[in-house]
Amino acid sequence: MNPPSQPRWQKPVGMLAILTMIAIWCIAVVSLSPWVGRWPGILQLLFYVVTGIAWLWLLPMRRMLSWMETGRWR
Repeated sequence: MNPPSQPRWQKPVGMLAILTMIAIWCIAVVSLSPWVGRWPGILQLLFYVVTGIAWLWLLPMRRMLSWMETGRWR
């Protein structure tokens, strides 16, 4: 398949949206650190691993990447 003749505006907009969502998620998780910091180390590790993985399910990454490539949400 030939690449589009003109750059697609969805790619830079999508990348900025993804970076913004990651930044918001990180700020939200880090804002909990005063409470999480009091937990035992193993619970802190578990919390940060779970929240690090959970954002992949909570944010619509598959649809966002599809939109960036095709211009459609589905």
